[in-house]
Amino acid sequence: MSEAGKANQARLHAFVEGRVQGVGFRFFVIDLAYGLGLRGWVRNTYDGQVEVLAEGEREALERLLAELHRGPRSAYVTDVKATWEPASGEFIDFRIRPTS
Repeated sequence: MSEAGKANQARLHAFVEGRVQGVGFRFFVIDLAYGLGLRGWVRNTYDGQVEVLAEGEREALERLLAELHRGPRSAYVTDVKATWEPASGEFIDFRIRPTS
C-alpha cells in the first residue's frame, strides 16, 4: 500500500445499543464490511450490545458508522458509541467473533 493509502487508514470501534441481538445485526455488519472492503470483526456482548471493530479507508468506515445507526430492518438502534483510532493493520478479513 502506498504511503497515501496508509495515511487514509483508520480504526472504528463501536458499540451498538438497542434491539440488536437476534435480529441479524452481525450478518448485516459482515455484508456491509465486505462490500466496503473493511477488515476486523463483529460480536454480540453479554450485556445485549453489538461490538464492531473495523479498519480500512476512513470514508468507508464513516459509511459503516452511518449504517450502524440504522441497522437491519428488524433491529431498533437506540445509540451507537464510537471511537476512532489509528489502524493497526492486524486484520486480513472481517469475521464474527464469539460473544464477549
